[in-house]
Amino acid sequence: MKRMVWLVSLGFVLVCFAALPASAAMTGMALLTEIQNGYQKTNDLEAQFVQEYSGKMMRIPQKAEGKVYLKKKGMMRWDYRVPNQKLISNGSTLWFYQPEEKQVFVSDVEKVLKEKTPLAFLAGEGDLRRDFKLLNFNEAISQKEDHYVVELAPVEQNPMLAKLVLTVDKKNYYVVQADVIDSLGNVTRTRFLEIKTNVGLSPSFFQFTIPPGTEVLQMKEPSGAGGR
Repeated sequence: MKRMVWLVSLGFVLVCFAALPASAAMTGMALLTEIQNGYQKTNDLEAQFVQEYSGKMMRIPQKAEGKVYLKKKGMMRWDYRVPNQKLISNGSTLWFYQPEEKQVFVSDVEKVLKEKTPLAFLAGEGDLRRDFKLLNFNEAISQKEDHYVVELAPVEQNPMLAKLVLTVDKKNYYVVQADVIDSLGNVTRTRFLEIKTNVGLSPSFFQFTIPPGTEVLQMKEPSGAGGR
């Protein structure tokens, strides 16, 4: 279930849905505004992704890759090629399916949103400028390199998300990398490739039918979010 925790935390990257409009000069707060505006204008998204999870107690990072599909109103589908697993939400139910273990973890999306995890942004409940504070906008890197780099921290304490580092491509203004750092210093890095927006994904694509013979388990709710 530890893997499930950081997978759900990656739901936050949905706030980075869309391309940002070009700007001759960009400040940290302006970048947050453009990201939020882009999210609000984007109905759906699909992209290839590569993930790397580096835990404090791990010698070798865990690596994963696959394709992600995202849609407004809390719908998402992470199809992992390596390892073989799926994380799917239809906006009301969240499934984490591990075919090799013949197990599926199920949760009510509303329960996850109630805990103010990053998944709240899937349902349009979050606002970068309201819910996060700007730690650093690396102007030196942003002026010299091909990317903007911005560091954020949640206003309310959340063990699943202590800091977020976003890397934005200057050429097309897509968020091409998101680093999620939890309270223990564990890092989940996700890179996005071949990003396409507003492709017309059907809500039925985000439904999941539990295969026969699969053990159904209730997902544990996140604890400690919001500093409680």
